[in-house]
Amino acid sequence: MTLTVIVTERLSPGLRGVISKWLIEVNPGTYIGSLSARVRTELWEEVSNWVISNDLGYALLIHPDNTEQGYTMQSWGTSTYQITDHHGLTLINRQHEPSPIRPESDHIDPGW
Repeated sequence: MTLTVIVTERLSPGLRGVISKWLIEVNPGTYIGSLSARVRTELWEEVSNWVISNDLGYALLIHPDNTEQGYTMQSWGTSTYQITDHHGLTLINRQHEPSPIRPESDHIDPGW
């Protein structure tokens, strides 16, 4: 049994209940616990199938693996956070929305 973390966004209450049968919800949408590889795989299949079939929500799975970082990440759905591989290291890329353009002003406030 290994430590498993699942982070979710916009999932149905029913699916959240299914996840909480196996993991503890430590924060809204964040689940943690120890699972066997078989249970982790079956739970992840159920979560990912729901996200795919409903075209809604987001789920991220983190669990130990034989990699340089010692863990692996898998995700389904869309989020402002995207998993990227950078020469073998898994990194998180956050998509920022463009800020509104500020109107030009002739007067600059010195701030003091």
